[in-house]
Formats: sequence, C-alpha cells, structure tokens
Amino acid sequence: MQRKPPNTDKRPRRLYKYRAFSNLTLEMLVEDRLFFADPSSFNDPLDSRPSLDTDLTAPELERIYVGFVKQRVSAEMSAAAKSIKYRGPRTIEHIARQAQRLATERLADIRYNSTNPDYEINDPLQFLLGQYVEEELLRRYDKGIVSFAERSTCPLMWSHYGDQHKGLCIGYSIPLDVTAMVHKVEYDGGRLVHASSVAAMTEGDECARREVDAAVLLRKAPNWRYEREWRLFGPRGLQDSALELEEVVFGIRCSPAVKFAAVKALEGRQRGVDFFEMRERHGTFQLKKFALDIDELSAFLPRRSRSIYEAFESVALPNSFDEEPTK
Repeated sequence: MQRKPPNTDKRPRRLYKYRAFSNLTLEMLVEDRLFFADPSSFNDPLDSRPSLDTDLTAPELERIYVGFVKQRVSAEMSAAAKSIKYRGPRTIEHIARQAQRLATERLADIRYNSTNPDYEINDPLQFLLGQYVEEELLRRYDKGIVSFAERSTCPLMWSHYGDQHKGLCIGYSIPLDVTAMVHKVEYDGGRLVHASSVAAMTEGDECARREVDAAVLLRKAPNWRYEREWRLFGPRGLQDSALELEEVVFGIRCSPAVKFAAVKALEGRQRGVDFFEMRERHGTFQLKKFALDIDELSAFLPRRSRSIYEAFESVALPNSFDEEPTK
C-alpha cells in the first residue's frame, strides 16, 4: 500500500487562539501557558473519532488486538507497581503473565460472541474484532490538543470562539525548533483508518504511524474548513507554551476594562507584546485589525466614581450644604 508523505505544508507566520476573556485566559497570558484539551470535550463529537476499515482477515485482526491489550495492561500495571514501589524480575514476569492472560480471555469472549446466530453478516468475528481494535486504538491516543487558526480576522471564528467579539485573539509565532510539532488539519476524505496501516504501525513502520496519527488527530469534516486549523499536541491540561506570544487582538465588543486588564497584565513582559483591536471594514462584512491606542486607554482607566457630594465639594459652604450663600 502506498503511504502518504508526512504533512509538509508551509507553516503560517502567526497562529491565533480565539478566547473568551476569563480567569483561565488571563492565566494563560500571564504565565505563558497553553491549555491542551481532551478531544472528547470538542464541540464536534466526530473530531478525533475515526472508524476502522477492517481490510484484514480475522486472524490478522486478532494479532493486532492481542498486542494492543497486552501493551495497555502492561502499561497500567507497571504504573501501579511503580506507585507502590514494586520492581524487579518477578514483578515484570507477573505483569507479562497477567497481560497475556487478560488478552487471551478477552479474545475468547469475542470469539464466543461472534457465534451468536443473530448476526446477519458474512464474518461476525471479523466485524467484532474490528470494533474492539478500533476501541483499543483510540485508547492509545490520550494526548491533549491546542487548536489554532491561521487568521485573526475571521468573522465566524470571532462569533464561535471569541465570545461574539467580547473576547480576544492571541497571536503566537512558531520558533524554529517547534516547527515540526505544529500540524495542519485536513478537511478532505472520510473518517476511515485502514487496519492494514494500524498493523504496519505496530510493526514499526514510521510512515504508517504518521498516517494513522493524521487519521486520528488531524482530520475533520469539510464544513469546518473556514477554521484553517493547526494543532499542537501535548499532555492534557495547562502546560508551558512552546510558542512565542507576540500579539493580542481585542474583539469589536470587547470592553475597555478587559483591554486595560490584559495590557497591564503583560506590561512588564521581557519580550514585548503588540496590542490590536478589531474593527469593521466600512460598508463590508470584513474585519481589519488596528493598533490599540494604549495611551488613550490609560488616560481614562483605572477610574474612580465620585459621589454627588464629592462632585459639589468645591462649592459647598462650611456650615451646611442647604444654607443660602452669604451676600
């Protein structure tokens, strides 16, 4: 089977992260961190959920399934043994035996279930094995994902991810040593990943591994094409950013207080950050960013709301506010 070459698309000069303004957003800016989300939390339930094309026979699928189960159980038991400080040859042998036993039991259950006469398909065993291999394959992908866009001026992105223009858009540059870690999402093709590619991956075929990785992590429906998405992978949760924070763009409806808070939060940063605000292109539905006038913003903020009595303090008499002025 001919393998697809790795993604060699030219990286954009900037990548943008649209965000509603929140404590987490401020934390990401100030601490220079990124949030790697669990793909199961994405708004598209089909994102990162490919389907397995069972283009292999049942015995070949059995080998893949047993290998996956043994690897998963071994990893889980090794982690448990490490936490209770169990180590040594006996522990390793015990883990290997338990992994083999569990894989054999699971396979026996699948074979038994495939004899159910209610299945009206040619090869029930192949069908069931395909489902279980798909499940084990997805279990292996426990990475978190940070999604970025190529543009800061996309109206749909501002509406969907920028809190309807009340939020902001964070611009990052890509250091040279991080270039290979940033991957472009593809919007063509279906959700199938070939079992033959999975088999080749388990045998150490690096090209097949990249093909399976792309099918699982970098493929979306054509309807999402407007996002022009790029992805960065890492452990789930907040992690130090491998990208360089360069600019912050505020939405049309973003309040002056939010702008002021973000500007002040990044004021002492060693590497300077540029600030912009989004505006409409007159007479069109297009957007354009303009440099934020920080001096004008700071001239009015922070402000203090005086009471009505303080406002008239300079004209009030010493004895009583209601007293008639002396002629």
